[in-house]
Amino acid sequence: MRGKGMIDDYIAIDWGSTQLRAWHVQHGDCIHSLNLPVGVSRLKGQAPRDIFQRYIAPWRGNRNIPVMMAGMIGSEAGWQTVPYLDCPVRLEDIGSQCQRVDENVWIVPGLKTVRDGACNVMRGEETQLLGAAQLSPASCYVLPGTHCKWVWSPQASIEDFTTVMTGELHHLLLSHSLIGHALPEQQEDAAAFRQGLATGVDSPALLPKLFETRARWLLGALKKESVSDYLSGLLIGAELATQTGQRQPSSVTLVGAEPLLMRYQAAFDLLGITVSQCSGDSAFLQGIKRIINDGY
Repeated sequence: MRGKGMIDDYIAIDWGSTQLRAWHVQHGDCIHSLNLPVGVSRLKGQAPRDIFQRYIAPWRGNRNIPVMMAGMIGSEAGWQTVPYLDCPVRLEDIGSQCQRVDENVWIVPGLKTVRDGACNVMRGEETQLLGAAQLSPASCYVLPGTHCKWVWSPQASIEDFTTVMTGELHHLLLSHSLIGHALPEQQEDAAAFRQGLATGVDSPALLPKLFETRARWLLGALKKESVSDYLSGLLIGAELATQTGQRQPSSVTLVGAEPLLMRYQAAFDLLGITVSQCSGDSAFLQGIKRIINDGY
């Protein structure tokens, strides 16, 4: 199907691994929204179609308004597997490859790269990129999160991207390794974060620095309550030093939610790189709007 003119009544869905988030947009305003812990890894035997019928379909009433979904709902664990698009890909071509799964219900395809023996995939972030490219255009987009995406996008196309498991690594090290063993409840410590950040930027080869994190609190050089923030700074600093060392972006937009954006902003400031920021939700909704109205 192709969009015809301006469509001002539609439903946007970000359906990931853990959460289902949806917005009903009408005349530019959100008139309904929801956030439910029924991502594709939490279905508990329920079918995505049934969840859609229970929570989303009532917004449509008897009107066949378009529904555009993105995220893990298009994976093998979701509603229906939607093939990845190969990079490089023009931004304007992403929306034209949406797959229909029900009457006027569509899923945005994810993206993949296979280059020089390296493989990468994304689902959901491509929709944020479509919106961010309109709201805050750049040659490089950084999407912090459990799995941070670095996307290289010159001239309105996505040429390449990498995934850095910074958020997940922080959780694993703090919860399931000696670094976090027997620690008290963690407290916010901006100074510890900045200290870790400087160490990560200066020494991005992480393996020896990880055990040093444990040694720091064992020997009293780091408060036990501040290990989480120090480790966060260490990992983010190493990530940025590595990624910007491989490629030097001419312009960068951070896409995501507070307070994580502020942590990455501090890291870029330390490296002397000017960046712009774009709300992840705003980027996603703008991306869906672009797909709905450009044609799908």
